[in-house]
Amino acid sequence: MKMDLPLRKIIHVDMDAFYASVEQLDDPTLKGKPIAVGGAEKRGVVAAASYEARKFGVRSAMSGYLAKKNCPDLIFVSPRFARYKEISLLIRNIFLEYTDLVEPLSLDEAYLDVTINKKGNPSASLIASEIRKRIFDEVGLTASAGISINKFIAKVASDYHKPNGQKTVNPEEVVPFVEALEIRKFHGVGKVTADKMYQLGIFTGKDLKEKSLEFLTEHFGKNGEYYYQVVRGVHHSLVKPDRIQKSVGAERTFSENLSSEVFMLERLKHIAIELDRRLKKSHVAGKTITLKIKYSDFTLHTRSKTMPYFIADQHLILELAKELLYQEKMENSVRLLGISLSNLNTGKTTALVEKLLSVQLKFDL
Repeated sequence: MKMDLPLRKIIHVDMDAFYASVEQLDDPTLKGKPIAVGGAEKRGVVAAASYEARKFGVRSAMSGYLAKKNCPDLIFVSPRFARYKEISLLIRNIFLEYTDLVEPLSLDEAYLDVTINKKGNPSASLIASEIRKRIFDEVGLTASAGISINKFIAKVASDYHKPNGQKTVNPEEVVPFVEALEIRKFHGVGKVTADKMYQLGIFTGKDLKEKSLEFLTEHFGKNGEYYYQVVRGVHHSLVKPDRIQKSVGAERTFSENLSSEVFMLERLKHIAIELDRRLKKSHVAGKTITLKIKYSDFTLHTRSKTMPYFIADQHLILELAKELLYQEKMENSVRLLGISLSNLNTGKTTALVEKLLSVQLKFDL
């Protein structure tokens, strides 16, 4: 199989029902029971669901009301993000014992490039097995993994034998693997895009591969080239250990819709304080401030302003947010407000990643 870049050994590790599993780990009485991390109130949303709850159709981002309707015995647990981050750091430290090329995607998943690794182990599959065993033995949680020649294939593969399993897709298996893949399982293809592909007669990777680059670009814009490449097993994205943070934000969904700007300003004050805390924790500042407004009819509007200098102070953030709030007349009552800073003063990606470009290897995973 010919590739434009040297083959790499990529592992995608995905924790199994992470938030819910942490809750079951810390409270043994919850083990084996359907639980949802999130709010059960009218506006509550499920952040994560245990596998016992998923059997009843409970999923993340589902309303707490609907989740309880699907599973009357569902137990709601308030999220403890500080605890999840603590556990996530323990797991990340295990990753770092094998390679410095670790790219966290969130608290519960990460890419590892083990083409050259600290253990001198030529088998990415054995490394993945060892990492998963260590996570279970040292942390008490299960993880699933996908192993292949690039990030796209590894991420798709990690979902194949969940929970507590792994799948390896060797170089010669990549094209047949992608051709047989259902289009909705392609990373980057959401429900809307999948429905559009179905209308175009694209149901599997094989169907997608039969479409020309011109056809895909015509129907999917700049994403067309991405689909054209990945269905052929080509994905050039490198594992970047210091993913550049693009924005920092905070937002709140209200139990009751707000129609008075006086109440909105009071909520913005608390949001600005939280954003200030997150900025200090991340040691960043930004030039572009964005006010996010979600109305009671669920329409979403944003208003932005770019400053000639970096800002991070809660008082200045609040003043700018007020300015954006008064920029236009409210169209309806408001159910959510958020403030974010982008155009951050973050650094550049480490040159460590680039060294792999010169490494020519032929191997099994």
